Amino acid sequence: MRQFLATMTFAFGLIGLAAPGLAATQYPLTVSNCGKEVTFRKAPSKIVSIGQGMTEILFSLGLAEKITGTAVWVGPVLPQYAEANSKIKRLADNDPSFESVVGQEPDLVAAEFEWHVGAQGSVGKREQFEDLGINTYLSPADCVAKVNTDGGDGVRKELFTMELIYREIAELSEIFDVKERGDALITELKKREADAVASISGASGKNLPVVFWFSSKEVNGDAFIAGKNGAPAYILKAIGARNVVTTEEEWPLVGWETISEANPAVIVLATMDRRRYAADDPEVKIDFLKKDPVTKELDAVKNRRFVMMDAQSMNPTIRTIDGIETLAKGIKSFGLTQ
Repeated sequence: MRQFLATMTFAFGLIGLAAPGLAATQYPLTVSNCGKEVTFRKAPSKIVSIGQGMTEILFSLGLAEKITGTAVWVGPVLPQYAEANSKIKRLADNDPSFESVVGQEPDLVAAEFEWHVGAQGSVGKREQFEDLGINTYLSPADCVAKVNTDGGDGVRKELFTMELIYREIAELSEIFDVKERGDALITELKKREADAVASISGASGKNLPVVFWFSSKEVNGDAFIAGKNGAPAYILKAIGARNVVTTEEEWPLVGWETISEANPAVIVLATMDRRRYAADDPEVKIDFLKKDPVTKELDAVKNRRFVMMDAQSMNPTIRTIDGIETLAKGIKSFGLTQ
């Protein structure tokens, strides 16, 4: 991932010459986005990006110079974009205020999650931005077959697939008239996914029970565990493993007694810089698992089958492909493949 994206900036400079047959975006362009028709009369020139996953897609499309502000960060940006990111104003690590976003005078607000910019937006409703002449774009991965009206992480009615991320890349590349860049990014991500799946083909661990632990409000309390239809579920399906949780909630709070009944063979632990909750720290997670009278009896804990995974890979983003690669390597390292 990192090696590929590090070379993209140079490659993008050659794409226009390499693929002259691709038509330029014709404006005005109307995009159907999460229940709204959004019309662009020209490519946006100033963006506020809310959500690390959204920001990294924009970086990957070579649009860093157009971003005037960002917010909602879980961990460090992809290393190859550290310098560009350091020059962009961070409005907040978590939810920014409506005033701080508008204060950047953007002509586009792009959000990774509907709860930030949506019907019940914690930052602002789409209509509030539209009233000021500011377009909004939401990641299709957070609204297609997904309900976000409960104030939590939402309920996903269908299994997430990377096709939603590829759709987002394609739409953004058309909005900004950089379709060649979008095509190149999608092609490389698909190849990496196929290579990761092939690396674990013939695994003896097919249908292996796995649990994804993002965090917990209280270390000793219920845990935010991946539901059956989110990005972790897609990762598991790609490599043939099985999720121990069957609820449609994106990140339900689940008790460890319930998890122990499924006795996962592997536990995937989210790593992040965020420290909103004590269990955000992966070392705190591991310490709890080893000492708690219920969790220490789990097969995964007894055999120390912990896979450390960047939290962003557990969200529907371009890093979901990293997640497939990470879990495939972990399962192989545990000797669970033939």
